[in-house]
Amino acid sequence: MKKKQTILVTGSSRGIGAELAKLCKKAGFNIILHGRSKTKELLSLAKELDSEFVFFDVTKELEVKKAFINIKQLNIVVNSAGINISKPFEELDINDWKSIYETNVFGIVNVIKSALPILKKNKSASKIINLASVKGTYSAVGRAAYASSKAAVINLTSSLAKEFAPEIIVNCVSPGFSSTDMTEKTWSKRIRDQVNTILLKRMADPKEIAQVILFLCSEESSYITGQNITVDGGFGIKNV
Repeated sequence: MKKKQTILVTGSSRGIGAELAKLCKKAGFNIILHGRSKTKELLSLAKELDSEFVFFDVTKELEVKKAFINIKQLNIVVNSAGINISKPFEELDINDWKSIYETNVFGIVNVIKSALPILKKNKSASKIINLASVKGTYSAVGRAAYASSKAAVINLTSSLAKEFAPEIIVNCVSPGFSSTDMTEKTWSKRIRDQVNTILLKRMADPKEIAQVILFLCSEESSYITGQNITVDGGFGIKNV
């Protein structure tokens, strides 16, 4: 019998990460949940899925390394943890920029660096899937820091796909507007107007994004690497 594959999903206590964890568990994967701290949401989901969990701040390299000491098997890493700060460029201070990049870019680097020794031990191809954003390709007013960090994630994905092939497959998913806690915190008339321009005239349910990530986790995607898959309801092509 083929051994179950193990997936670590960072930022999986809620939102897209939580939905992905549920789908992966249902699909037969072993799940390692992750949160920045041992929150009620993380503990509740771990109990619901009967899954193990780790907690660490992705921006702290030593904290990440320490958490990975106890992870013995790992086939797939999904980097879902991220933050958003939405401000006009002139209102962004250096701490805003540092916070965005330390989490959205350097956080992914820290996780991948700690995961690599385990991923390289696998006999079949391991996988890394990064979450970027449609804003990484089509930015907007007030998103300079967030959008540029996600553009970096897209570029990092293609770079690592070249560097790690053929042993490790690396892809990226760029969601459009999704109904998550992050979206609710940045909701405004400007964003509402942008949502109205989406071809499908609505935001995505987090599960719709998670289903695409699940496909990239599956064996059916074994010949896809270095790609950024946009899941945005047609937002990116509306003016083409």
